[in-house]
Amino acid sequence: MSVKRHPPRAAPEKGRQGAERPAQRRRTRKAIVDAATALLGRGGTPSVADVAAAADVSRRTVYLYFPTFDQLLIDATIGALSQASVDRAIEADSGGDDVEGRVERMVRALHHVSPDVERLGRALIRLTVDARASAEGHAAPRRGYRRIEWIESALAPLRHDLDPASWRRLIDALAMVVGWEALIVQRDVCGLSPAQGEALSVWAARALLQAAIREARPARVSGRRKPRARRR
Repeated sequence: MSVKRHPPRAAPEKGRQGAERPAQRRRTRKAIVDAATALLGRGGTPSVADVAAAADVSRRTVYLYFPTFDQLLIDATIGALSQASVDRAIEADSGGDDVEGRVERMVRALHHVSPDVERLGRALIRLTVDARASAEGHAAPRRGYRRIEWIESALAPLRHDLDPASWRRLIDALAMVVGWEALIVQRDVCGLSPAQGEALSVWAARALLQAAIREARPARVSGRRKPRARRR
């Protein structure tokens, strides 16, 4: 008896799937925070059920990304207090392609926070440090998705000058020198004043940006075809 053989299935594109999962998780988390922000803007304190319904997700999904409801409310409040000012800072230039200026304005805007917002940022870190990994074994974004979006926006004019790996590395590197964690290191570890910390973050961000641009130039040059030698 002959056995009918089926053609082998195509192997899954692991690279693309790996890139899509974090992006999907980030979109889900953003939808939850945006829903909470909108509900807070209407006055009063929403419930988990209210947020889940507004974000079109289940209550379980809300708790998957935010183990405590306080964490969600703090994250949403920080977003409501800082989103507009940082967005305006990034897009403040008239030409739109001055990457260094866009990054510097983003860094400075992230440093210009009130003491109340800084306290919320510290509380958010405390609530997320011990967050458990998701049931799938992948760590859900604990915080910082908004920061990643701002960095991507500031770097947008440079997007096509970097290969995907260099683009991702630059975003991750900038995420280490701006935001709540950098601010806490500057204040608590280095003993810097707010002005000194801001200047340090600007310097570090500029150094990382310039290094990425320098590394991209040889790659672009080496990618060009060499002219053929003329036959004599």
